[in-house]
Amino acid sequence: MKEKALNSPGFEIDPDLVITLDHGDPLMFEPFWKEVGHNATVTISGWEKMSYYACDTDDICWFLEPDFANEVLRLHRIVNNAATNGCHIIPGVGSTQLIHATLHALASIEARHPVNVVSAAPYYSMYSDINSMKSALYHWAGDAATFKGDDNFIEIVCSPNNPDGMIRHAVLSNNAGKRVHDMAYYWPHYTPMRGPADHDIMLFTLSKATGHAGTRIGWALIKDTDVAREMVNYITLNTNGVSRDSQVRAARILKVISDGYEFPNSNGAGQFFHIGRHLLADRWRRLRQAMEVLGKFSLPRFSTEFCEFFKEQAQTYPGFAWLRSEDESINDCGDFFKRINVLIRSGRLFGAGPNYVRINLMGSDAYFDGFIKRITSFG
Repeated sequence: MKEKALNSPGFEIDPDLVITLDHGDPLMFEPFWKEVGHNATVTISGWEKMSYYACDTDDICWFLEPDFANEVLRLHRIVNNAATNGCHIIPGVGSTQLIHATLHALASIEARHPVNVVSAAPYYSMYSDINSMKSALYHWAGDAATFKGDDNFIEIVCSPNNPDGMIRHAVLSNNAGKRVHDMAYYWPHYTPMRGPADHDIMLFTLSKATGHAGTRIGWALIKDTDVAREMVNYITLNTNGVSRDSQVRAARILKVISDGYEFPNSNGAGQFFHIGRHLLADRWRRLRQAMEVLGKFSLPRFSTEFCEFFKEQAQTYPGFAWLRSEDESINDCGDFFKRINVLIRSGRLFGAGPNYVRINLMGSDAYFDGFIKRITSFG
């Protein structure tokens, strides 16, 4: 199946096709960017961006494209979701590389090794894969809520949380250890804006902010210069910098979103976060209706809060649905959905039990529509 077809009007999933809702592929935003058209198109001549270096080699981050940095700061200023004053901007190959670069940097500064890495369950499933890196500096130590160690730890705080969409705060004592705040979903289409987050280390990613997962760009806002230098050293050794071409494209994408708010109607497609919130609200409405018909699972409930970006009371619409089985006959949610040819991620991978499952709500229209039809028909 061609990727283009998945968001084509009237396209329907073959009843026998396996619908994959395991990964957080954000194809739901594709129609918006098609509407934007050439306004988001980037042309790079063959002679451009040939050097490894994007800026003066005396700068801490020698591979940071100035235009990308400027557009990151501009969007954060418009949305007001992160305090950026005095922060170093470090680009990475998505948030995945940035997480490893941050852990490497913090652990390198620590005197005792290995450093314990923890996060409160349910936690993002990738965190528990840290041990596969076989680092002598740090290792995964599980659920922060049950951690019994001393101050030799790094706590990853994902807020809003993947997989359940809840706002999170550090679980362990604020006077010990170090913290990394994964802010991938702190954008107004997912959750009400509660003012600028102001942490020492904040990680963001283009994939969840705009839907451009394939561009493989994320960025970190780092207050401590020593931590920023160590992160740059890690990325230099790991990939010898970050693609300048990807940063140029990311800068243009961010510019389109910011222009849509500072210069309304400039991109021809409308205001991205407003449209994104409408799309997610509709999917959550349809999902809740389908689950009521099925009668076997429960979904999280979120309180309505004042959103400082939209200037009104707003609901939370996470990019993932965190389902819990309420049927005693269903011991493994993953197996249940496999029977109707739907692949989703088991709660086991998030530090929860098999009676939980995470479903991607950001996929193509065809996949989401096909999923809803199967659930409704099953019920």
